[in-house]
Formats: sequence, structure tokens, C-alpha cells
Amino acid sequence: MPDQHAKIGIVTVSDRASRGEYQDLGGPAIADYLKAVLTSPWTPLAKIIPDEQPVIEQTLRELAAQGCCLIVTTGGTGPAKRDVTPEATVSVCHKLLPGFGELMRKVSLEKVPTAILSRQTAGVCGKALVVNVPGQPRAIRECLDAIFPAIPYCIDLLDGPYLTTDETKVVAFRPKKK
Repeated sequence: MPDQHAKIGIVTVSDRASRGEYQDLGGPAIADYLKAVLTSPWTPLAKIIPDEQPVIEQTLRELAAQGCCLIVTTGGTGPAKRDVTPEATVSVCHKLLPGFGELMRKVSLEKVPTAILSRQTAGVCGKALVVNVPGQPRAIRECLDAIFPAIPYCIDLLDGPYLTTDETKVVAFRPKKK
């Protein structure tokens, strides 16, 4: 069984936050969510980077190489010219998992009609699951609540650490063994 201590990458993609002109709210919202739901040991590896596709790609590859089993990005998923997080994610992932983005958009569309503009995606980079979430803390929580039940099993399938959750907050789904 793999090492049970998980490394989780948290990447804020924002020109202004990376220059210190804007307080990063997305990265801390992801970290707070993970602290609330994960009961297994984990260490965050947090980065704040600009909306530059080569920088995003390099950061995702580095975090995967450093042994992160999960990398959650926030920001850069809209239709604006500088929003390139999904393109960077697709570029570094050898397997795409479009169901994550589909479910996040479904959940978000129940709240706001502009969720249709979101382009979040997910995929596998090395042995890491990479997931793009929105930038607003409330939307981050709503999206992670929707997709997190599948994340521990996905990480199992990637031979990562066995993630456990506080079942009063998120019930991780794993198929029953026969």
C-alpha cells in the first residue's frame, strides 16, 4: 500500500494575486475545505501563479513530480483572454476526466446562470489527479462538495494514498469488494 501521508497541491491562478495586488481567497478556501473534510494525514503545497499557460503547465508538472496525489487549481477557468487553466491542464494530463467539469457546471448552474461560462476540467498528470475549480470561495465549496465523493477512489486507482473523510461532511464512495 502506498505512503498514507498525502501531498495535495493547491494552485491559485491569478495575475493580480501573484503580484500581491489582490488577496488570494481561492487557495485558502480550498485548504479550509480539505482541512474540514479529510481525516487522513495530508500536507498542502500551495502556489500562487500568474495566468500564463507555460507557468501553469510547469507548476502542475512540478507538483505531480513532487508526489502530490491531488492538485486543485482555482482561477482561470472562464472565457476571458487570460483564462488558460483548462488548456494548461489538458496539455499536461495524459488522461482527461471530463465528468468532474460536467458535474461542477451542473451544480453551479443550479445557483447562477453564468456557470455555463465555466470551463473547469480534470485529468491525470503522472500519478496526480488535477481538478480545476472556480475562483469564488462559495462556488469552490459547492463544487468540491459535488465531486469530492469520487476523489478518494480515483486516487486509489492511481495508486495514491488512502484518503479518508469526515463522513458527516463528505462520504467517499468506494465500490463494495466482492
